[in-house]
Amino acid sequence: MTTGIRAAAQDLLDSKEERAQLTESWPDLDLATAYAIQDEALRLRRERGETVIGVKLGLTSRAKQQRMGVDAPLLAWLTDAMVLPAGAPVPELIHPRAEPELVFVLGKRLAGPGVTAATALAAVSEVYGGIEIIDSRYRDYRFTLPDVVADNGSSALFGLGPVGLPPSSLDLSLEAALVEVDGQIVDTATGAAVQGHPAEALALAANTLAARGIALEPGWIVLTGGMTDAVELRRGSRVAAHFSHLGSVTITG
Repeated sequence: MTTGIRAAAQDLLDSKEERAQLTESWPDLDLATAYAIQDEALRLRRERGETVIGVKLGLTSRAKQQRMGVDAPLLAWLTDAMVLPAGAPVPELIHPRAEPELVFVLGKRLAGPGVTAATALAAVSEVYGGIEIIDSRYRDYRFTLPDVVADNGSSALFGLGPVGLPPSSLDLSLEAALVEVDGQIVDTATGAAVQGHPAEALALAANTLAARGIALEPGWIVLTGGMTDAVELRRGSRVAAHFSHLGSVTITG
């Protein structure tokens, strides 16, 4: 591992304020190197006591890709330090945003390559509604795909709703989420916004990780990607996601 990868991972992990994109000083940063930075940051998180509990997909909807100016999904790591307990306010972050997600809990190990949406869904024990809090370290949320991959997909926190159901009991492409900000409905989408079906996102995760020799493990949580564009989470504000069958999740800034 190069000194540059180690230094970038440490710098991103330690950033508490907006910073310039990595690609401003590292213009030839590619995706493979960006994922190496992401993995090194995970090693540093583990050193300080965090445990891997799953993965997240980002930029799986066209709304998010268009909003952020990129054209492909990404993967990032989840650790136990990213879980926001029910009712807890969001701690001080740089510029947090919230987005509704369909969340899988795996009952079986899922390893690519060759995973289809059907085989991916067969490995899922429960589906939850959730809200992810993203918090890019980059100034004005402006970045290239390698930048955001290196930044672990802008990961900050996530909260799950109270209802977990087996996937066989739901039509996930039609499962809807209404996004409410301080009492006003501001957006809505269905699971079809996530790669056409969130199981496609799960299959993508398994197959992409297989190329790095990694499998999705039983008990892991998989955030399948924002169903809508993310909304700003201001201090004292309240963001809720109301799902068709998976209850409601509320986050307070």
